[in-house]
Amino acid sequence: MNTQKTSVAIRDLGLSFGSVNVLNRLNLDIYQGEFLVLLGSSGCGKSTLLNCIAGLLDVTEGQIFIQGKNVTWAQPSERGIGMVFQSYALYPQMTVKGNLSFGLKNQRMAKAEIKERVARAAEVLQIEPLLKRKPAALSGGQRQRVAIGRALVRDVDVFLFDEPLSNLDAKLRTDLRVELKRLHQQLGNTMIYVTHDQVEAMTLADRIAIMKDGVMQQLADPNTIYSKPCNKYVADFIGSPSMNFFRGDITNNAFTLGEKTVDLVGYDFKAQYSGGAWFGIRPEHVCVAEQAKSCDFNAQVVVDIVEPMGSDTLVWTTLAGEPFRFRIEGQTDMKHGDTVTVGFNVARASLFDVDNEVRV
Repeated sequence: MNTQKTSVAIRDLGLSFGSVNVLNRLNLDIYQGEFLVLLGSSGCGKSTLLNCIAGLLDVTEGQIFIQGKNVTWAQPSERGIGMVFQSYALYPQMTVKGNLSFGLKNQRMAKAEIKERVARAAEVLQIEPLLKRKPAALSGGQRQRVAIGRALVRDVDVFLFDEPLSNLDAKLRTDLRVELKRLHQQLGNTMIYVTHDQVEAMTLADRIAIMKDGVMQQLADPNTIYSKPCNKYVADFIGSPSMNFFRGDITNNAFTLGEKTVDLVGYDFKAQYSGGAWFGIRPEHVCVAEQAKSCDFNAQVVVDIVEPMGSDTLVWTTLAGEPFRFRIEGQTDMKHGDTVTVGFNVARASLFDVDNEVRV
């Protein structure tokens, strides 16, 4: 039983537009000081859920609690949240200082308090030298820091981020991702973060909620999501490139893979199972050459495509009639047409019922 204090609670939350259900009776507890990431492909309902928490969308059914208070029908300004959007939405005619202080002035906050909050946010986000500049004179990363600062000055318990880094280039995304993690460690506030980028999710989150068609598929820490996905969708969604899958049958604690049989003695079954199944193994869990010979399963494959990526190399082949990818560290002289031995251990595999695609 989890004894952590709940910061945001979602109870039987549903949202429909006409006959289309966008969110389907979601239940979720987000703990005090937690960094929770809502992850999924476009149209899965993650941003919609965030907008419901923020009060920007009226729910069809269910309730939302923030710090124990029922805010289902409360105005956004009454919910004690700060929100950062994908677009920076800064006032172009105002300086950075003006953008940071604008909302506080509208609340008729004392000038001394406004000055203190703006100075504190600028220090935390390292934008003190930018306070007199206007948005047009800022880079994309600097503008996003200002947008985060505008939420930060509100001094709220819960921060909501709606894909805040998706408009930035790859290097800026990496830099700001590190800054966001550092910011969370420094502040200790509850943060709810929406993204379709699995790298952002895995690196930032205390827990990840993976969504599909308005339904939560799995809610767990990044390591559990990666190593023990609850169904085939999650297994396929997490990982780049995605998991290798083979369709076969489990009989007498063994999986039939092409003309070979894989002994499943080392696999951690949830319950005794026999019948049709998907067998999944991640490319980075495949052993090659001499290492493969001592694995639970090994076979020879012919190299099709080699993709050097600097720190590692991705190799595309075919195994048992199915596309098969494996990742090896560093540089390699492997080339198209080479025959190599590959193997894997079943302890690192994932098995799913072929009918409902749930982990077995």
